[in-house]
Parts: sequence; C-alpha cells; structure tokens
Amino acid sequence: MIQKKILFATMPMDGHLKPLTGLAVHLKKQGYDVRWYSGPSYASAIRKLSIPYFSFRLAKEINQDNLERELPERQKIKGTVNRLRFDMEHIFLRRIPEFIEDLKHIRESFPFDLVVCDVLFAASPFIRPIFGVPVAAAGIAPLGESSGDLPPAGMGLEPAQGFWGRRRQDFLRLVSQEILFKPCTRIFNQYLREYGLRPADRLFFDALVRRVDVYWQSGVPGFEYFRSEISPNVQFVGPLLPHPAEGLPTIPDGIDFADYSRIVLVTQGTVERNPEKLLVPSISAFTEDPATLVIVTTGGSFTEELRKRFPQKNIQIHDFIDFAAIMPMADVFVTNAGYGGVLMAARHGLPMVVAGVHEGKSEIAARVNYFRLGISLKTERPGVGQVREAVESVLKDSSYRRKAEQLSREFQAYNPNLLCQESIEKLLIPTPKLPALWP
Repeated sequence: MIQKKILFATMPMDGHLKPLTGLAVHLKKQGYDVRWYSGPSYASAIRKLSIPYFSFRLAKEINQDNLERELPERQKIKGTVNRLRFDMEHIFLRRIPEFIEDLKHIRESFPFDLVVCDVLFAASPFIRPIFGVPVAAAGIAPLGESSGDLPPAGMGLEPAQGFWGRRRQDFLRLVSQEILFKPCTRIFNQYLREYGLRPADRLFFDALVRRVDVYWQSGVPGFEYFRSEISPNVQFVGPLLPHPAEGLPTIPDGIDFADYSRIVLVTQGTVERNPEKLLVPSISAFTEDPATLVIVTTGGSFTEELRKRFPQKNIQIHDFIDFAAIMPMADVFVTNAGYGGVLMAARHGLPMVVAGVHEGKSEIAARVNYFRLGISLKTERPGVGQVREAVESVLKDSSYRRKAEQLSREFQAYNPNLLCQESIEKLLIPTPKLPALWP
C-alpha cells in the first residue's frame, strides 16, 4: 500500500492549531505521512510531536503573540461586529494568496494527497480546484453556516422565539450579508476571480463550510442550534481536542482538596493577556471564602504578579494546568468561552460561567446559555459581584449540572479520531478527475 501524504494547514493560533494535534498524531500512528504547515511560532510544538513542519514562507504570521504589534489599530475598534469584520479581513482573508503560493512551494517537495485545514484557513476552498486534491476543514468554533432558522453568525444571538422574533432574525441575516460583512465577501470573491473560480453568492463564511469535501464540526448536535437544513458535507465528529502535552502538572502540588467544599476552575485562554478582564474579578470573588478553592490558569501571562497580589491559601495560580485532571474534580468552570475549553467542560459534565465577546466567543457563550450548560455574563469585563453571583447560581441550581452531564453522555458516543480517519479514507479512494470549479 502506498503511504498517503496528508498536509495539515492551519492558522498560527492556539485555538485553530491545537485542536487538530490529537488527530494528526493519530493519523501518523495509522501509517500516514503527516506534515504540518503554519506560522513559525508553532514549529517547535509540532516537531515535538515528531511531525515534520513547513513554516510560513510568504504568508504573514499574525496571532495572539504579535496581534497588537502587527495590527495596533485593532484595539481602537469598538463593537463585536466591527472587530470581527476587521479580524476576518486582516488576519484571515488577506492571507489567501500568500497561503496558495506557499502551498505551491510545499508541493514541490511534498506532493500531498489531502489537506486538512481549520475552518478559518481561508484558502481551503481554493485547494481542490488549484491542486486537485480533496480538502477536509475542521470547525473549531460553533457552526457558522447561514440558516433560515437562525440569526446571523457573529452577533452572539440565541435563536428567536415567535413570529416577530423570527422576522427580526430574517432582517438581521439580510443586514449581515448585504451590509455588515459584505466587504469581507467582496475581498473573498476578488481572490476567487483572480484564480478563475466562481464567486460566492452569499456570505464568504458559507463558502468556507460548503466548498470543501468534508467539514468536520467539532462538537455534537446537542451543542448546536436546530437547523431544518444543513450542508451534506457537514459531519459532527465529537470534540476535536489537543494531543495531551507532556510535562503539565496533572494536579497542582501542595493542595489538600479535603480542606475545601467546592472547586472553581478559572481561565481566560492564551489570546487575552489582560488579567483584569476575567481573572482578577474571578479570584477576588472568593479571596474571603476559605471553603472555596480557586484554581487559575493564566496561559503564561502575569502569573507571578497575580500570585503576589493574591497570596491566599485557597487561590492557586499556574501558567498551565491539565484540564483533564482538574475538571472531574471541579464544581464550576469560569471561562472567557474559548471553544476548546468549553467542549472539554461539556465532555466532563462541568457547568460553566462564561464571559466572552470577541474572537467569536459571543457565539460560544450564547450556546452555553441557550442549552443551560451554565450562565453567560454577556460581557468580557464582569464585576466581582457578577462572577460571585453567577457561580453561586450555578452551584445552587442542579439543572445546570444535569444538562452538562446529559451533553457529556452525548460526547462519549463519538470517537473523533476514528470518525475523521474514516472520512479521510473515503476521500482518498481513487475517483474520476475532479471538476475545476465548485458548485
């Protein structure tokens, strides 16, 4: 059997790259020749997995480490939609021609048979017509495909109830497509035309879902809004999670859990560096509550400063923590609604308090709220009292825990690596010459 060559191509950001590392390692163990293309910041991390790495050559790397330096004007942009539109254009869409040229260079030495992308690797719809190979895209955020049953993606709105609510929803979809995100679709279509491809007739994001061979949605139907129609290439595969990192403390040293009646786990991810937004109010909410153990992961930002500021015995602050070890012991997860962390919490049946707005987090927070897996604070800067009240509400109302445990059972019915491998094997079956254009 000829060893098939698979190239992973992802945006150089934690939430885009890391969820696919578990699958990449699995495929490598199954005998595939797996290699990775992304920004130089992740070369070391991927090579530690014994996977060869192609670093960006022409493509510009913009991620959580250099975002403010590369795009200083971004911090001045107010409003969830305005910032999302800016991000779509400057971080993702403008990279398309750079990605294509880099892939051409890679193909000279590594003639890949299939490409696996994250959903916001915006060159994914170009790969099949240009290179003649199938493409699998991974939805590492809630499904954003437009639907007549739902409000437009990106606004963090829950599905409307009642006739007039649905009519407002219809209007907002039209505004989103024809006004708010029209500039992004215009840029996307400009590149499609330059490569001789048919322009998208709706939102550009719909093309990122529909113009790939298979779209793996990380998660399960129970964590997605009802849709009367969904694209046939969309497949729920369960939670796509990172390959377990070596060296993380499984459980922080020096903690006697018997001393505490409840455990609150807190994170605001790695992109957000300002601890005042969520970490500080979450810690402050329980500094005078010795019965509550608060375990905080900073993502490597301001860890020592926070330790000096909050020396209380019941406050444990660490750069990184193995969530798989702590979540089964925790009672509540306080998070800025990063998708990977939310999926892990749901997988462990852990109720949540979420405080996320930008980078698509409002969509994740809305789903947590809608499915009663926890409480959304609908802000990224909650007050101390807001956090304390929300945590107390989640702890007192057992329905949140029951809903989370119900979703956890649904998660357990999925084997993400096996499901993705099966769809890859189908895509690699020899077929007649692929058409030049997508429908």
